[in-house]
Amino acid sequence: MAADLELMQGTLDLMVLKALTWGPMHGYAVARWVRETTDDDLQVEEGALYTALHRMERRGWVAAEWGLSDNNRRARFYQLTAAGRRELRAQSAAFSRYATALFKVLRTA
Repeated sequence: MAADLELMQGTLDLMVLKALTWGPMHGYAVARWVRETTDDDLQVEEGALYTALHRMERRGWVAAEWGLSDNNRRARFYQLTAAGRRELRAQSAAFSRYATALFKVLRTA
């Protein structure tokens, strides 16, 4: 099913912000979290993920610092900022309203 589902525009930031609520992560760990949390239904492409992380860093939603991954490789670890937590709350509320409205449409006879 993963090949059939593409990330809807605007949901990537929301998923990345949510993943980072679990603590600082490098990009591969964020992608793995999304894949595992969705039972492999959604997979984040590396290019899209790093573009999103860099955009969120410029907006002040995440902060990044260099560290070592589990396999002792140098990696950038991203963590939520206070602004990122506020953005996550705002995007979550907006997406919940959107999803509720969409399901109303899908349930019509």
